[in-house]
Parts: sequence; structure tokens; C-alpha cells
Amino acid sequence: MKHLRKSLLLLLLATPFALLAHESGDHWHPAKFAVELEHAPTPIPERVVLTWNDDPATTQAVTWRTDTSVKQAVAEIAIANANGRALKPDRFKATTEFFKSDINEAHYHSVTFRSLEPDTLYAYRVGDGENWSEYFHFRTASATAEPFTFIYFGDAQNEVKTHWSRVFREAFSEAPRAAFSLHAGDLINRDELDAEWGEWHGAPGWVNGTIPVIATPGNHEYFRANQGPANERFWNAKDGAALDLDVEIVETKSDDGKELYKVTARSADGRSAYLEVNDDDEIILVGEGVEELTGYLEEDLLGTEVDKQPLRDRLQNRGIPTVSTHWRPQFSFPLQGGPGGTEETCYYIDYQGTRFISLDSNRSREEQVPWLRKVLEDNTNRWTVLTFHHPIFSPASDRDNKELRELWKPVFDEFKVDLVLNGHDHTYARTGDIRDTADFANIPSGYQQAYDPEIGTVYVVSVSGPKMYDITKGDFAKRVAEDAQLYQVISIAGDELEYKAFTATGRLYDAFTLKKRAGRPNELIELLPAENRREE
Repeated sequence: MKHLRKSLLLLLLATPFALLAHESGDHWHPAKFAVELEHAPTPIPERVVLTWNDDPATTQAVTWRTDTSVKQAVAEIAIANANGRALKPDRFKATTEFFKSDINEAHYHSVTFRSLEPDTLYAYRVGDGENWSEYFHFRTASATAEPFTFIYFGDAQNEVKTHWSRVFREAFSEAPRAAFSLHAGDLINRDELDAEWGEWHGAPGWVNGTIPVIATPGNHEYFRANQGPANERFWNAKDGAALDLDVEIVETKSDDGKELYKVTARSADGRSAYLEVNDDDEIILVGEGVEELTGYLEEDLLGTEVDKQPLRDRLQNRGIPTVSTHWRPQFSFPLQGGPGGTEETCYYIDYQGTRFISLDSNRSREEQVPWLRKVLEDNTNRWTVLTFHHPIFSPASDRDNKELRELWKPVFDEFKVDLVLNGHDHTYARTGDIRDTADFANIPSGYQQAYDPEIGTVYVVSVSGPKMYDITKGDFAKRVAEDAQLYQVISIAGDELEYKAFTATGRLYDAFTLKKRAGRPNELIELLPAENRREE
């Protein structure tokens, strides 16, 4: 009897494990968790991000997101101490706005703390009085030109959670006391997709709540309002004609699970052509009818981007360029009269003796010239750093921004801007003095003064995400890289600016120092490590 009871007990104990083993065996398949659930807002504050809309020495802006059940949000702040329970914070009422994205409805909340003490560590939290974030720290800027460090990122854009997170975290490990992070556009790939913005906020996580963000918009933060029908498009023909086409695009998956687009174009006279395009916009198959319709051979198009030369697929009615509806609810940048609809994309911030200027290279380029001139004329800071998305010196032959260069570079030269930080081209290229190299004779037209020692401006294009292009025009640059995710750590102290570029694994890839000289252009001191143009 005792033996039977023992056997029965063992059987009862073993049964759940047997069922679990069965259920978790060969018959189980993982299911994709819905993005609507993954990125659903709740009453708990999330996407907490610090920005500046005023003087960094005495103010600090913070924005965050909750679900719509939070009707009135607040923020609390106190000078940080060593005993959290002894904090006696002041409470500030937030400004709240409703936001509807493609997958959810939310409330975005914003507070600007004012009358802060310079160079002081503060503790703050955000919430609704019942549901709170943790306490974060931030330090206000010094009121004087003290040394500081910041981190610069080129495009994150694609697979942000999967492949950009580690780059940000490696950068933070390299410079954990950075004053802020600077993002040169294309933070995400599709401006309207809340899940992509969720990944961008998720990659830095709590860091955005303690180290402020300066960001300039890229073309992927923009959409075209009041566009014509998506199927009415132009393609370039080999003879230069713009072909008026009806284009059908079918989204599917390739054999390896990646996005694939099957494109069929039809002309009014009954001709048709077929292409296949991958998620990087590269033409991977040139099908039937393409040569007859466009005049291009397979080798002319294969591997090129469908919206770039030579085909240049584009809408017939492109609409009005408009910054993402996510931009202003989640960031609070200065309102400084940005021309032509560029408020909170065209602005400047003075930080400890350096003026940081964001220009918007996506729209109203000519209108920004007088605005920029005034901002530079009124600049009393020792250093000037500009950021905008599209480089005026591109390392890709089919991506030259000649109009932008002709509009903006004369102003940069006139005021001897120190450093220009760009993205867009998914490679790395940094200008320097190459007059004593063999490359100097091969510099393409318009690029002869990419670095002018009589001016001293250094231009940088970088990329931090996994999307990569080839360098097809790099002879103008002192240092180049392709197939490499990078981040840059830049320190300014007195008359010296120290620049270091690192790969995603933390390996030093590029380095130089700019040194101020009285009545003369900056001295550029090269500190180059061994070059490896491609990262494996």
C-alpha cells in the first residue's frame, strides 16, 4: 500500500512536467508579439527625454509619454542629495497634448524647469502624483566656458533596437559624463511609425532622461503632406525623359525573411516593366520590360537605389515637406524664429562657450541663410559647431548636394565655422589637409575646398546604424570608412577641440585636434590610427 501511494505521488508530481515538456517540444512555435502591445502607453511615464529650449545653465526641459488616462501630469525637482528620502522637491504642472499615432493614442507631457543654479546636480521625476518614474539626475551647464564632452551620432535609422542599441551603449560607456548627445538626423526610418520611435527611445533607455538630446531632422523624419496618388510616379529614362507611369508596389518577404518589394510600372501606351527592390531601396532584380520602357540595361540598374540616379523613382506630385508629427510632442527645442516652417528644427543652443546650431537641410534652405548669418553675427562664443543632415561634401557620387553647398558654405567660410557634423550617406568621411597626397589631384569638381587651411572648417559625415553605402567619391577626405557603425566623442576645453571616432566595438578609428590661434584659422593636428576602410 505504501509502495502504491509512493508510486502515485511520483506520478502526480511528474505529470505537469511531462505536459510542460510536451507543450514546449517540437510542436511549439514562437509568435510575434504585436507592436500595438509592445509599444502601448500606460499610466507609467516612459520615453522620458531631456532637451533644451532655453539657457542650459538655468533651465532644463523634459518630455514624456503616458496613456490618455493621465489627464494632468506633473514633474518634481530638487537639488540632488545623498539621502533620497530627505529630498524636498518642488512640483511643476506639465503641459499635456493628445497624440494619435499609427498604432495608439497617447498623451505627451512637457515641463521646463526654470531658475535653476548653474553647474548643479538636480534630481527629478515625472508622473501624475500617483504613478511616477524613478528619480533621474541631470547637471545644469556652467555659466562660464568650462571643459565638456558630447557624443555625436550619424544615422541610426534602421533596425534600431537590434543593431543601434549596442552602439549607443558603447558610446555611453566611453563617455558616461557626456554633457549631451547630438544626433545628425534619420533617427528612424519611417517618420509615422510609433514602433520605430519606441525603439529609438528604448535603445538609450534611462540615459535620455539624464543626458540631454540635441537633434536635427533627416529626410526620414520628414513626410510629404498633400501628396498626389502613390501610384502616379516618374522614372528617368536613359535618354533623359521623365516617364509618366502607373506603378504598383507589392510588399512581401524574401526567402531570408527580409522585406521585399515587387514593382510593376505601366505606361499610358501599354508598355510595362518589373523590378524587385529590397528594404535598403536597392534594385535586386531587373525584370521583363525594363530595357524596352526605360532604355536601361540590367547592369545599369542592378544594385542602385530605386529613388536615386539613374532611375530616380519619385511621386509626380510630391506634396509639401513636413516634419514628423512625432517631432514636436517628444522634443522641446528652442523657438527662435526658424524660417519657412523650421521652428524646433532650425535653432541654436549655447553651451559653456560653444554655440551649437541646427539647420534643417530638408526644406526652406535659401530662407535659412539670413537667419544663419544673424545667428553667426551675434555669436560671442569661442567655438561654433553646426549640424544638419545632408552633407555638403558627400562621399557618394550620386548624392552630391551642390545647391546646399553653394547656398550655405560661403556663410560657413565667412564666419570660419569650426566643425560641421552630418549624416545621410551611411559611410564615414572626414575632411582634412590632403594637399601633399596623391588624392589631391583626383578631387572632384566643387570639392577642392572641402578642407581649406585658410578657413579651418572640418566637415564630418558619419553613420551609427547598420544601413551602409559604398564610398564612390572619397578622394576629398582625409579619413574614410565604409561598412562600419561608428560614434564620435568630442571634447572642448579652452582653445582645443579634441575629436575621436570609434567603431561599434570601441576601437579608435579617427582622431584629430583643432587648436585656436589668435587672428589665424584653427590649426588641425592629425592623430590618425591605422586605417581599415572596411570593418568585418
